[in-house]
Amino acid sequence: MSELPLRAADREPGGAPFHVAIIMDGNHRWARRRHLPGAAGHRAGARNVRRIAEACSDHGVRCLTLFAFSTENWQRPKREVNLLLDLMRGLLDRDLADLDERNVRLNVIGDRSRFPADLQMRMNRAEALTRANTRMTLNIAANYGGRWDIAGAARALARQVAEGRIEIDDIDEDLFASFLSLGQLPAPDLCIRTGGDQRISNFLLWDLAYTELHFVEAFWPEFEPAHLLEAFSAFEERRRRFGCRSVRP
Repeated sequence: MSELPLRAADREPGGAPFHVAIIMDGNHRWARRRHLPGAAGHRAGARNVRRIAEACSDHGVRCLTLFAFSTENWQRPKREVNLLLDLMRGLLDRDLADLDERNVRLNVIGDRSRFPADLQMRMNRAEALTRANTRMTLNIAANYGGRWDIAGAARALARQVAEGRIEIDDIDEDLFASFLSLGQLPAPDLCIRTGGDQRISNFLLWDLAYTELHFVEAFWPEFEPAHLLEAFSAFEERRRRFGCRSVRP
């Protein structure tokens, strides 16, 4: 398997989007509609991660970014936060071998310093084990926020200017973007949000500037590969102009 292409334009015509981002929303509402505790919804949502990641890989997606835990999620009840952290541990323990076998590289983006030491260790281990894999990159956004990402890039740039490594006049959009969490990857072509809400909720604020948005009524635990293919089909029908008249016929 060759290394990941550097440009989303390298995708095959009529194929899947090169880079897909998903805001996995609706776990709690899915459980409430079934008269189940919220924890049941989060567990069902965690089980769906592997299924959708495999479907993306099978259909030729080269980068998949999942919004797993936002910087705002710490404000939820402590019991719910602890459950979400346990589910992350389970994902890294239970599914890591299968991801590695499928030639998927795992990458965690976000401020992991706030997570317990054992969870940080699992993240580091997963990244090290899968670093050489090339079929698909799976980015897990954990303790991530788009504003946090942009502020961190600004700090890093300011530090390099202060140290004399960069001239102020050298800063442009491409240089700034290279300091973001996904700076080494093409921006998402398609962002899917489940659960019916139509907003991006502080997710990849810089990266989604020209991303096609697709909103699905289905809650994340009930989001099927069929929903994914519907999103891909809708994406293929769109004309992405990036501010120009036309990019493709």
